[in-house]
Amino acid sequence: KRLNRARESGAARHPRVSMVQSAFWAAFLLVATLVSHDVDAFSTAVAAKKVAFSKYQGLGNDFLLVDNRDAEEPILTPDESEALCDRHFGVGADGVIFAMPGRDGCDYSMRIYNSDGSEPEMCGNGIRCMAKFLQDLDGSSGAEKQYKIWTLAGTMVPTVVASGMITVDMGEPELRGPEVPTTLKPTRDDSAVIDAPMAAPLPGGKDWKVTCVSMGNPHCITFVDDLDAVDLAAVGPQFENHPVFPARVNTEFVQVLSKSHLKMKVWERGAGPTLACGTGACALHVAAVLNNLCDRKATVRQQGRCAI
Repeated sequence: KRLNRARESGAARHPRVSMVQSAFWAAFLLVATLVSHDVDAFSTAVAAKKVAFSKYQGLGNDFLLVDNRDAEEPILTPDESEALCDRHFGVGADGVIFAMPGRDGCDYSMRIYNSDGSEPEMCGNGIRCMAKFLQDLDGSSGAEKQYKIWTLAGTMVPTVVASGMITVDMGEPELRGPEVPTTLKPTRDDSAVIDAPMAAPLPGGKDWKVTCVSMGNPHCITFVDDLDAVDLAAVGPQFENHPVFPARVNTEFVQVLSKSHLKMKVWERGAGPTLACGTGACALHVAAVLNNLCDRKATVRQQGRCAI
């Protein structure tokens, strides 16, 4: 067991969004044995196999990292990954990330299965964890290093600096509703969905105003007066699986504390409630700026730690 601590700060801005966030990295070099389960949660039997992995977390967003550089496809199936992510019968994680051979001129490729076995386009905190994992694999820890990584959302370039900070330029947010994607009626001529009324059926039976942003994966942001009053377990799944989001959606509930300080809870597509979401922090900051609720530089307080 190795324990590495890295203090990080970050920024999210529009039109290009960068992310550097505080993280407490815990790497556990283990061998996991997957076995058949006879409980209802794992009705699909998992053939016994041994898989070496490391566990990392950024802002409390935790992942199992697998060295998959010798194979073109993930060496675990979605069902096996779901079993490993279970916090009672598995190792416990928000997802499994596979470091794979590069493609399209990239150094490496990233594939990820969520804790429900679904596959997202990419993950902001996850790709930072992958950058640290790659640096640990290639023995360059402590040195500045940049990786060009292919993802289903396009090429991402995380940078590890000598201090241990890890930054990722998240690129330009996509605001056009059909590209997010959402079928909600645009509120601007450029097809953006900003401060739009949520369509029926209304989550929790309440009226919601939402702003939709893609950071390579879809996000729905709604601003609330009292974040503690949001019943995340009740309304989160209703947003995620709402028919106006054909690819499902990540949902950020945000309370504006000041022009420079935002507080959030997130319900992640395929993972449910998590302590942090990197792309979500970027998306909600973009949404807050578009709604004239905060400055272009602000602190986003997540349940794990803060992003700047």
